[in-house]
Amino acid sequence: MILFMLRGLINGLTDILYPKTCHACKRKLNSSSVDNLVCLECWNKIKKNSPPFCHSCGRHLGARNFAKNICPACVRAKLHFDRAFSPCAYDGVVKELIHQFKYGNKDYLAAPLSRLMIEHINEYNLPINFIDVIVPVPLHQARLREREFNQAEALSRFISKKFNKDISLDLISRHRHTKSQTDLAPQERFENVKNSFRVNKNRDIKSKNILLVDDVLTTAATCSEAALALKTAGAGIVFVLTLAN
Repeated sequence: MILFMLRGLINGLTDILYPKTCHACKRKLNSSSVDNLVCLECWNKIKKNSPPFCHSCGRHLGARNFAKNICPACVRAKLHFDRAFSPCAYDGVVKELIHQFKYGNKDYLAAPLSRLMIEHINEYNLPINFIDVIVPVPLHQARLREREFNQAEALSRFISKKFNKDISLDLISRHRHTKSQTDLAPQERFENVKNSFRVNKNRDIKSKNILLVDDVLTTAATCSEAALALKTAGAGIVFVLTLAN
């Protein structure tokens, strides 16, 4: 009892000296927040993707492309996954949170961010029941040492637990270290990741339906190349789920 009271006192003093702030706007959090990490005002500002969706990359389709069911970028690109889904547009609050999550070593942000992905699956009845295994897009070992964790893996664990799906961390590997995609032009991104993934030889994935998980889909080059490695090894359907696009 005394230990419990002492812990409460210490926690109270810590909150006074170092009050918790929103990871998006940096303002002090009150009792209304998401996981005591993001204020509700910022959370409600997250820009969600809404139907109609591109049947390839999952982005919102404007009126000009609605009848085609596919966005102009996907018409021009040869993508190897069957379809991608993303709950958010990569902008504003969610962009800031992803940046902190990915580069700021704040792996605990996986909890609220994965919730957005889970809600998207439920809201639009995505075909999670047809998935045999969830596969986070791997990092090269050099990049993993640099970041200390794989953000795709962190998100995948919450999704795997929620839907009771197997997760594989060693099915596919990133055997070639590539440049960061950030500053590359679209076509350069596809060339940069070419032949950078391979499926481990001792894994039989023939006809398995796979959900690839990553944080952001921009040109889709990385997920497409990972999907190609999986399909070449015999995978069935390969869907992609990212937090934002």
